[in-house]
Amino acid sequence: MRTRYFVISLILLILTGIVGCYVMATGAFSDTRPSYTTQINRLLLEIEADWDDISLLSEESRNSSEPFDYVILDRDSKCLLYTDEDMARSIPAATSHYDIIRNIEKDGELVGTLIVNNSSEKAEHIRDIRAAIFIAVVVLVMIVAMTGYYIYLRKRVIAPFGKMKSMATRVAAGDLDTPLQMDKENVFGEFTEAFDIMREELKSSREREENAVRSRKELVAELSHDIKTPVASIKAMADVMSLTADDENTRDTIAAINSKADQIDKLISNLFHATLEELEQLEVRSDELASSEIVAMVREADYLHKLAVLDIKEAVISADPLRLEQVIGNIIANSYKYAGTAISVTSFFEQELLVLEFADKGGGVPEEELEKIMQKFARGSNAAGKDGSGLGLYISQYLMRKMGGDLTCFNRDGGFVVRVSIRLL
Repeated sequence: MRTRYFVISLILLILTGIVGCYVMATGAFSDTRPSYTTQINRLLLEIEADWDDISLLSEESRNSSEPFDYVILDRDSKCLLYTDEDMARSIPAATSHYDIIRNIEKDGELVGTLIVNNSSEKAEHIRDIRAAIFIAVVVLVMIVAMTGYYIYLRKRVIAPFGKMKSMATRVAAGDLDTPLQMDKENVFGEFTEAFDIMREELKSSREREENAVRSRKELVAELSHDIKTPVASIKAMADVMSLTADDENTRDTIAAINSKADQIDKLISNLFHATLEELEQLEVRSDELASSEIVAMVREADYLHKLAVLDIKEAVISADPLRLEQVIGNIIANSYKYAGTAISVTSFFEQELLVLEFADKGGGVPEEELEKIMQKFARGSNAAGKDGSGLGLYISQYLMRKMGGDLTCFNRDGGFVVRVSIRLL
């Protein structure tokens, strides 16, 4: 709360109270009761001089030429003349109103009575009205001051505090993107700025934490999936060595190697499966690449030497070498696992894409399963009894789309075809 506004409001209220007390104490609203002694004596002389004419009157109304109203009665209390309709016209009534009563004498004999109106009641009424007006003004000033102060508190204290409370609720709920509207003129101006800086720091900290977690998951996923390829090579070579082994001990050793390779493959599959369930995205960094490098990638992935045709058109493509090698390895490994036939790799240009087709002669997959096998953790009906996580094609398609291309699959000529589209430069 700004101290100066509070002090100013307090001073105004104190001054108003002091002025009101002073005015009431000094009787500023009290009128000094007028004294008309001289005028009344003069009026009596005039009445006595004109009594012969006045005594003949009967309740005659006249305008008063004096600063007061009066009534003239005869000795029998009969009203002869009056100047105000509301004045008392009898001595008892005049006495109850505290009017001035004077005798009228002529030649030393009492002939009548003069009643002069007592104006103190009217003066008191006027004084009461003035006092009421003054009190109303004081109350109005206090109401205005209190209303202004309330508006100030509402605008500068309560409203900003409400915004901060709402902001704290959003932050607690995890919303770190919506900034807090700052107004340095309000009481909490500097505090709201610090509060918003805290929100930004929390947001940055959470982003750094998410990036770190994502990086670790990506690393685990990459290592897990990449290790599967050499493990598969070890198993394949162990199978070949088992067929050519001469003695039983060598075959037992090769069988143990094969068994351990299977165990490693299962552990890696479990780790890869758990990591990919939580992993939101894999980082892809496309770069300029010669299509001739695809040839090396295909030959490197074909460790069982089932490649029958390899025809890659010369072009400059945009791709991430590591991710593209991962995609090609997945496709060829799947062909080994589910088809086991010769593989042909051909290419052609389509619009601004270099299209690669990996085809085998393994009979393909049922048409109704073509879309299913592209989904996460989905496997076809021909996968029974074969190791796998159902992620190879899903990850491959995801990576190709991140590189600006695509991956699709279909059946053709009694085999399964995976089409990989790579963006040209």
